[in-house]
Amino acid sequence: MRTAEVNRKTLETEVYVKVNLDSVGKADVHTGIAFLDHLIATLAFHSLVDVELSVKGDLKHHIAEDVAICLGQAIRKALGDGDGITRFGFAAVPMDCSLAFSAVDLAKRPYAKIDLKLRGKKIEDMLCEDIHHFLETLATSMQANIHVWTRYGANDHHKAEAAIKALALSLRQAITIDPRRKSAPSVKGVI
Repeated sequence: MRTAEVNRKTLETEVYVKVNLDSVGKADVHTGIAFLDHLIATLAFHSLVDVELSVKGDLKHHIAEDVAICLGQAIRKALGDGDGITRFGFAAVPMDCSLAFSAVDLAKRPYAKIDLKLRGKKIEDMLCEDIHHFLETLATSMQANIHVWTRYGANDHHKAEAAIKALALSLRQAITIDPRRKSAPSVKGVI
């Protein structure tokens, strides 16, 4: 079973995250930011990664950032050396008026290209810039190359949710064990 736990305590936040990469996508998420809870629960559900997450913090920006740090670290830790994983994942997801795409490479070369085309300043109780920062920080802490973009959409909520669903499906594909691969998914022999 590929599971991991991460605890992080700073002067700004206290975060606990537990993930199970080989499960059904259950989420028990309590960040104090309703839209962030929704995004993480959606990520868990569609990636089939169980996520248990709790946080206490001072500011919403710090909470979003530190949750992304811990979630990314937990996923990377649960992957271990990455032997046998598919490594790459990609997806396109429509949601009502929106269409979003995602591509993921779990090769330990962190990079994020995020373009959600959000027009407003907030979605529900979360700043749009914090959604963008959450995704960038997740990529860095997971040591993943993540590209997520929304092609079009009229509703910011739908654009962000379509993007998270696309990321979830990409991640699900990338973390999947390929029964034919017995070693690292790289010609280098390691990732």
